[in-house]
Amino acid sequence: MPEKYLTKDGLEKLKVELDRLKKEERIKVAKQLEEAISFGDLSENAAYDEAKEAQALLEGKIANLENTINNAVVIKEGGNGKFVDIGSTVTVKWNNKEDSFAIVGEEESNPIEKRISFKSPLGKALLKKTKGSKVSVKTPSGDIEYLITEIK
Repeated sequence: MPEKYLTKDGLEKLKVELDRLKKEERIKVAKQLEEAISFGDLSENAAYDEAKEAQALLEGKIANLENTINNAVVIKEGGNGKFVDIGSTVTVKWNNKEDSFAIVGEEESNPIEKRISFKSPLGKALLKKTKGSKVSVKTPSGDIEYLITEIK
């Protein structure tokens, strides 16, 4: 199984979500199934089919979360400050703009929160680079060159 890179907080959030799915959502789906079964003939019972589908989706989510948690590698936020790594916060300049991004695992990436996956085009380009390095990233609107100004 491939390793899943997560921050300590990210891992805790996934554990809380897994617990909620197992304790609350399973009960809801079980009640839906019970109610659908009470309608009688299961061969033409749309409510039963929907409940079974909901159950399958829920169990898939639970299995996926368990897999992620079991294969989690907890990363230290802040990196080492010498080069960009998973857990680093990187400040870059491009097109007269400046922005900072945390480099995280896929499960925690959220561009709106400025948390980008180490597997994203920008994340890949930044990995293992040092302060002062320039990286180029292909985008639909053309190549963008970034200058690394700070690594935390």
